[in-house]
Amino acid sequence: MFPFWDSACYSSEPVSRKSRLERKLKFLQLMRDDLETRLAGINAAIGKIQEQLTQDEAA
Repeated sequence: MFPFWDSACYSSEPVSRKSRLERKLKFLQLMRDDLETRLAGINAAIGKIQEQLTQDEAA
């Protein structure tokens, strides 16, 4: 699933455990940030639809 963490294809030298964990952490943080952005967009869309429904009920 995460081919870059242990792949020797990109370097001829062995990767230290610390280096591998740091790359893993950075990748997961980037994934989290992307998901937070998507979730914010979904929450905004839900809020807008709820607002429109409330306006339609009031009219």
